[in-house]
Amino acid sequence: MTATAAITMSALTKQFGDLTAVASLDLEVHRGEVFGFLGPNGAGKTTTIRMLLDILRPTSGTARVLDGAPGDPSVRARIGFLPADLHLDPRHTVREAIDYYGALRGGFDQSLVDRLLTRFDLDPARSIGDLSTGNRRKVGVIQAFAGHPDLLILDEPTSGLDPLLQHEFLSLVEESVADGVTVFLSSHVLPEVERVADRIGILRRGELVSLGGIDDVRPRQRLDLHLAAEPPGGAFDGIDGVVEVEVHGNVVSLLVDGSVDAVVKAAARLTVERVVSHETDLEDAFLELYRSPSGDVSAEQ
Repeated sequence: MTATAAITMSALTKQFGDLTAVASLDLEVHRGEVFGFLGPNGAGKTTTIRMLLDILRPTSGTARVLDGAPGDPSVRARIGFLPADLHLDPRHTVREAIDYYGALRGGFDQSLVDRLLTRFDLDPARSIGDLSTGNRRKVGVIQAFAGHPDLLILDEPTSGLDPLLQHEFLSLVEESVADGVTVFLSSHVLPEVERVADRIGILRRGELVSLGGIDDVRPRQRLDLHLAAEPPGGAFDGIDGVVEVEVHGNVVSLLVDGSVDAVVKAAARLTVERVVSHETDLEDAFLELYRSPSGDVSAEQ
């Protein structure tokens, strides 16, 4: 584990009988970054998280968290965890539920708890059994952040929150990172990952199929060149990075993988009246990767 790593996984593998849920996963999460961990249901994301928390033991390989073993209580006390399904005792009040999780981690900063309760508009005297799904999710968010963690592991954190509270949650993540917290974020809500993540990894059937920054994962963009006249045949054939060319009269639509420098130089020979860029967003890249038979593996780490 390097000095800059908050999490290191080395050949991390988990099998359930004949099913391989996580397959030889090698991954480092740097201190102070937000790492987006993506993949559809069944890809192995939650299984990986459970191994990082020592809820599950790996079949083979190793995981190191905050310079220690996942099962070390002193390590666990420094982690704020929000599971996808947080089970709360309906007989507790909001305050009692938060205090319960605080006791498991050596106590929470009550002034921070109070600020978070106010921020998320949650009455500490309300019974858990009387809360909506969204308000129960708020309890989970508060208990994850209230212990001043060094590492936040968040599994589908905004599920059940309305758009305003999703925005508030992401602001809280950004504030925590500014204070030096590392965030491991597993989510299906791709716009929120795109907003806060420094790097992302995409799992497919337990294997890491793409790793890098947002721009590394979504390198393709579509350019529409509006020309003064219809271009000569083959004007954009064989240009580096161009993977698709469509000509509709005076408009040339190009799908470009990587740099557009060669396209710009080719277009300079013609009269270009307007250029429209349609950058591929993270959701498009994610869907494209999952439609691909093999995926596009980036080796950046």
